[in-house]
Amino acid sequence: MNKHLNELIELSKIDKSIDDFTPLIEAAQKKLARKVTKKEDIDKRINGLNAEIDDANSKISSYEEQIKVLSEQLTLGVSKEKEVKTEKEMKALQMETELAKEKLSHANSEIERQNKILDVKNQELEVVTVQLKDASQEVDKVSVTVTEKMNSIEADKAKLFATRENNTMAIDQKILSFYEKIRIWARNTAVVPVKKQACYGCYMKLNDSAYAAIIKSEEIHTCHHCGRILYLGPQTAEA
Repeated sequence: MNKHLNELIELSKIDKSIDDFTPLIEAAQKKLARKVTKKEDIDKRINGLNAEIDDANSKISSYEEQIKVLSEQLTLGVSKEKEVKTEKEMKALQMETELAKEKLSHANSEIERQNKILDVKNQELEVVTVQLKDASQEVDKVSVTVTEKMNSIEADKAKLFATRENNTMAIDQKILSFYEKIRIWARNTAVVPVKKQACYGCYMKLNDSAYAAIIKSEEIHTCHHCGRILYLGPQTAEA
């Protein structure tokens, strides 16, 4: 086989091995991202619960203030009864008292309702706080695992890059440039085998003359359909 073609095949294998790390990196990052997202969702839930608890406490305080004012109003109404001189004044005072009592009853009911909400929200907060602790531990654990995985990948990539650099030093620069141009769009299929007289990049059948030229392997040949660099695959060689 042509020397330069052999060099390109080996270089293509190295490039593919380097690129094969990408899905491993993405998978590790996604795993960590999922754990972080879960923790962030729990954080948002806790913030929401705290906001609801603060709102309930604020309403309770407001109703307690209303009760204080209404109680004073009722006390004042009792003292006013001694000063009432006409039936009209008495009816007006009674209506005022009844209205104050209704408001007082409503305020007490709302305080009771808000206290029930507080009980529920505080119970939820206890549960979610435990979930946050667990989620934080999961993030820390996965973060350590991912860091170790990434360090291992980077070490392996560094070795491959070093091998690639050594290999490219020995390749004719024009041929290397030709390969790199094809790799821009073909990625890891820049150099592909020919099997059953077909390019295994675009899977189109080669004509007899092109196929014969590749069998001789005296020069670097490209697929006349897609432009990828071709070499004779093992199955075709046996045939």
